[in-house]
Amino acid sequence: MIDFDRAALERFRSRVRGCLVGGAVGDALGAPVEFMHLDRIRDEYGPDGLTDIVTGDSGVALVTDDTQMTLFTVDGLIRASVRADRGVVHPPSVVYRAYLRWLDTQRLPAPPPDVSGWLAAQPWLYNRRAPGNACLSGLSSPGMGTPHQPKNPDSKGCGTVMRSAPFGLYPQPSATPEAVFDLSVKCATQTHGHPTGYLAAGAFAAIIRTLVDGEDLRAAVTVALDLLATRTGHEETTAALRSALVAADDNPRSPDAIERLGGAWIAEEALAIGVYCALSYPDPAEVREALLLSVNHSGDSDSTGSICGNILGTWHGETALPPDWVAVVEGRGAILELADDWAMEQTQSPQLHGDHGPYTEWLRRYPA
Repeated sequence: MIDFDRAALERFRSRVRGCLVGGAVGDALGAPVEFMHLDRIRDEYGPDGLTDIVTGDSGVALVTDDTQMTLFTVDGLIRASVRADRGVVHPPSVVYRAYLRWLDTQRLPAPPPDVSGWLAAQPWLYNRRAPGNACLSGLSSPGMGTPHQPKNPDSKGCGTVMRSAPFGLYPQPSATPEAVFDLSVKCATQTHGHPTGYLAAGAFAAIIRTLVDGEDLRAAVTVALDLLATRTGHEETTAALRSALVAADDNPRSPDAIERLGGAWIAEEALAIGVYCALSYPDPAEVREALLLSVNHSGDSDSTGSICGNILGTWHGETALPPDWVAVVEGRGAILELADDWAMEQTQSPQLHGDHGPYTEWLRRYPA
């Protein structure tokens, strides 16, 4: 186990919290306009488009499958870490089981009596919020998809990218950008088999991993591009990320530039738009503006908002997020609890399990 001083622990936890809460905020911000053309968004919300987060009668801004699957990714990765204490572990298989628990939330009205772990026992997760067809079919069909036998081999939807930020949330030097790229790719093939779909997920994980180290976003994208260059079928993802960099230089802060990057229904476009919007407003004081830019377009607004929020929250930490939006996002307490559990597992696990024996409270939360 790596020895962290208190300052390093606090920085790491702030980035983890920022990533998960930021993704949920961006997701909830974009959800009401997900299937709307930009002209319709402006007709409904005014010439500037959507300018604030939308809450329902309960005062809560609802998240979608993007946040749901992201949280179950974290749950699976924590269980893989716990399981490693007990012998050989295959993380993609453990994450796959976590995704099957997410699938239950889309099929069942409430947590089953024999639910496994604390996250799957959260009633608010048992809501179907327009989940992607490839995610549903890939997890519903028999067997686990792998790089050698991926599910939905022609699919490159953004469902791979929007759930993959947690693969990058490892503290330095416990996992390299290359390692998290590989793990994200393996888990993406469980639902999407097109190279662009799973390589975009790997690139996103590498970007998040580099941001965790304190690098800026352009440096993180460079790391991802270098890793992509070694992979067969990388051309579409590489071209999309390069277009995002050019657009941020040439056409900053423009909804029209987003339209030229694509609709974000496919993986590389969603990643490119999230990167472009974060680069267009790179200052920590401009997170609100970046998130609004990321959802005011004619495509998959909740996914681009989620990806942009993951990036900005990791880059700048949780305190850079708009507090009035954080306060109303659905499931905030559970998201923060999971973020803190991830940070503790990655930095203080000997005090949670291992030498303390096999029947601690931690193992009831994350059965191995």
